[in-house]
Amino acid sequence: MHQLHIIDLTVLVLYIGGVVGFGAFYARRSKTVAQFTSAAGRIPGWAVGLSLFGTFLSSLTFLGVPGKAYGGNWNAFVFSITLPIAALVAVKYFVPFYRSSNAISAYTHLEERFGPWARTYAMLCYLLNQIARIGAILFGVALVLKTLLGWDMSTVIIVTGALVIFYTLLGGIEAVIWTDVVQSIVLVTGAALSLGIMVFTMPEGPGQIIAIAHEHQKFSLGDFSFSLTESTVLVVFMFGIFINLTNFGIDQDQVQRYHVAKSDKDASRAVWIMALLYVPMSLLFFLIGTSLFAYYQVHPDLLDEISRQVAAEQLNIDLGRDLSVTQAENIQKVAATLSPADIGDRVFPHFIVNQLPRGIVGLLIAALLAAAMSSIDTSLNCSATIILKDFYGRHIQRNPSERTAMRVLHGATIVWGILGTSVAIMLIGVRSLLDAWWIISGIFSGGMLGLFLLGFISKRAGSFSAATGVVIGLLVIVWMTLSPSELWPEQLAFMRSPFHASMVTVIGTMSIFLVGTFVSRVTETMAHPRN
Repeated sequence: MHQLHIIDLTVLVLYIGGVVGFGAFYARRSKTVAQFTSAAGRIPGWAVGLSLFGTFLSSLTFLGVPGKAYGGNWNAFVFSITLPIAALVAVKYFVPFYRSSNAISAYTHLEERFGPWARTYAMLCYLLNQIARIGAILFGVALVLKTLLGWDMSTVIIVTGALVIFYTLLGGIEAVIWTDVVQSIVLVTGAALSLGIMVFTMPEGPGQIIAIAHEHQKFSLGDFSFSLTESTVLVVFMFGIFINLTNFGIDQDQVQRYHVAKSDKDASRAVWIMALLYVPMSLLFFLIGTSLFAYYQVHPDLLDEISRQVAAEQLNIDLGRDLSVTQAENIQKVAATLSPADIGDRVFPHFIVNQLPRGIVGLLIAALLAAAMSSIDTSLNCSATIILKDFYGRHIQRNPSERTAMRVLHGATIVWGILGTSVAIMLIGVRSLLDAWWIISGIFSGGMLGLFLLGFISKRAGSFSAATGVVIGLLVIVWMTLSPSELWPEQLAFMRSPFHASMVTVIGTMSIFLVGTFVSRVTETMAHPRN
């Protein structure tokens, strides 16, 4: 395990102290519901855009994208290319739609279109997903710091969760926005520095990275065929379009930012800033992953070290203790069988701790925490907003006083933070639970975009047609999600979904929209038959 140098520890402590200080500074400007949830609509577009960007780039992206590029090619970069296309739709339709409404909740209009069940369904899907998201992000950060620095995972999770709850509670959405701005800058700076150090320390210079990457087809975007059973360019492109339309159209994290901006123009500018920043930043992380592959190819000692670490983890052997001859041989055997995809997620953290100079290591760990915190703070504030507007204000007290509403917001922030932190702790040592949770949340949230598009596009669709579409769509999503897994009975193997996993969102969304549209037309024809 690597011990953090005093310089790196100082950088890390100063960063965390600065973030918490931001929350305390904005506490005086977060005394009302409007201030806590929308900053009274006074934030400039560029700051909102950087906040959206910071939220979009979670710690899972910070570690996952380089890992994907290391283990494969640039197929997943096609997802990033779809973001400006979705942004164009958002600026033209979604931003004006939500800005013209006085409702800060993304789900109020669903009740107006389809009834209370639609609003409640969307609210529950969002809130459950936020608990899963907070838990997954905290767990991922703690796992990396445990692997690299030997820090206790429970301690990392609790301290990080408590810090984010504290500054979000104090400063509301304004603290979230401005800390996200700082965290975005830290993240970009840290990533760029690590790539620069990597590129210019190659034995034969930067050109060696290009040569090695070209030899192993690392720059390939993947298969350009029309197959929907593999991760082709077409599949990733469609997946990206639908996921990003979901983000811009029905995700409270994004919708709430539309109300935070000072004007319609600022809200649209924020969407474009986020979309246009993410593409080159995503490219930067793919370059990091590809460069890491080349770097570790020319440093076989480092490759052997990280392979042994991953092998030891798979065998549940502690490398910090004296190993028996049998244990050492088993580790070496497993390490020799590992593919680049098996070790991809661990290479970037390994490089950060072992190859970067003092001070830069602290900055990169701060960047990792920044990516995590900028996602969690948004989830907490937006979840609290939804609980106040869609649950408390809808089912308990229609018009709560300012004092009561602030208590609900503060209480919801704390409770959801504790729930997310608890999920992260539960995930320690139970990796399969994480996969199960995401499968379940994917099933229940899969209908949100289809329901939104049905209400947004189809003027004929009513409550019955929407409910029918959601039920049929969810059955399709459940089938596509579970049939390829071990949970599916062998007797029904002939009914397994042939589609790639990324098509679940695409086909599920279209099923809800098309079924809802069809049922609405059938019921209208039956109600008003032609002579």
